[in-house]
Amino acid sequence: MLLLDKNSDTPLYMQIYNQFKNRIVSGELGEGNVLPPIRILAKTLLVARNTVESAYQQLCSEGYVEARMGSGYKVQKVEAKNGINLYSNRTDFEQTISQEQAYRQETAHIVRYNFQYGRLDFSNFPLRIWRKLLNQVLLSDDIVRITAYNEKKGDWELRIQIMNYLAESRGVVCKPEQIILCSGAMSALRLVCQLLMQDINIAAVEEPCYDSAREILINHNFQVVPIGLQSDGIHLDQLQNSNAKMLYTTPSHQFPTGIVMPVNKRLKLLEWADTNHTYIIEDDYDSELRYNSRPIPSIYSLDKKDRVIYINSFSKALAPGLRMGFVVLPEELLDKYHANFANYHCSIPWLEQKVMYYFIQQGHWNRLLNKISVSNKRKHDTLINTISEQLGEHVKIYGKNAGLHILLEVKNGMSEQELIESAQKVDVKVYPVSDYWMNVQNYSNNMVLIGYSSLSEEEIVLGIKQLSLAWL
Repeated sequence: MLLLDKNSDTPLYMQIYNQFKNRIVSGELGEGNVLPPIRILAKTLLVARNTVESAYQQLCSEGYVEARMGSGYKVQKVEAKNGINLYSNRTDFEQTISQEQAYRQETAHIVRYNFQYGRLDFSNFPLRIWRKLLNQVLLSDDIVRITAYNEKKGDWELRIQIMNYLAESRGVVCKPEQIILCSGAMSALRLVCQLLMQDINIAAVEEPCYDSAREILINHNFQVVPIGLQSDGIHLDQLQNSNAKMLYTTPSHQFPTGIVMPVNKRLKLLEWADTNHTYIIEDDYDSELRYNSRPIPSIYSLDKKDRVIYINSFSKALAPGLRMGFVVLPEELLDKYHANFANYHCSIPWLEQKVMYYFIQQGHWNRLLNKISVSNKRKHDTLINTISEQLGEHVKIYGKNAGLHILLEVKNGMSEQELIESAQKVDVKVYPVSDYWMNVQNYSNNMVLIGYSSLSEEEIVLGIKQLSLAWL
């Protein structure tokens, strides 16, 4: 079985190539053996066909395999000339692999039905349009700017497009000067932490909350206070008693529970921020993905006192691999930003920024949002209906009707780890919830996180049926 590390700097096709090459050189794959068909291997590994094809072409060009019409890719005879060991410059892989690499390989174990959160359906990515716009930028007079350092907050025209989009879709009325482009939402959060860490020492987070955000706050030396959740979002009394001067929250689709904070609680949260002169960091991470109602206005849109710092990205709708996000700073923080970060350069490549500018400016972004909303709603409805049919009263679903994931509480006596391991045995991967708790002792330990955006409707149905075999 091939093991792919999706987080590695090594391209996926090179990982496939290296593993097949190693097996051929070691003799594990002998002369005449046939490699798996491209289509089947791509589906098994959850990668694009051209990824597998590139790996096979590299093996062909180096003589390890030969492509034969009607016979596929056959392994060729490989001999070490003059006693040369092809691995003379490297020690045995099994002996040198680090604990981190071992962990990554374990987590990258390929299963047939992978309910991974945050991985998008590649068929929805506008590849043809993106390629066309990339060529447009490359052939434009602007391309000379690729050889220079450009706007430090990010491309001015792109920030104007983002400003217009936010005003129309999220009620976020701001100036382009307030928008700073960052390589993803967590990069934006790191910037906010650096901006405020000299003035604030206690930061509140929801319990449970996104673990990466919590770790960023801790690593910037904030004392992090977890605040419990009620059915309508964060517990305001606990927050009031926390002495926190900053709150990180995901109000439009609380991560991971999926709770949507109603307007009245958002207004009370703003009262807390104004009274205590604190900041609210609003991570609006998948606010566009509402399936049975219109999105609720952002907290920023309700703010009259400059207490909200707004963070978002293009990761949940377009592609997390582009690493493109932004933060909207309150005007009262702009002087502090300019004083401390005037010489910081935007971390997103200029070329990607220009392509994204045209993508929004020409209307492709809004069309994509419409497309993926329809696609993900179908997957969401298929998931919910299949869970109801197959698992019924044995489970409770949290976080329906929005986003790209749900939480599933399973009432069969199994612990979280037992649920994950039993699912693995039937070729299904589901994910833990315990990682998102700071005080794990308060967690019920019988839930899993299920993401559905990368699977087809058919795969969702088959995967849930497998889970019913494992859990009931």
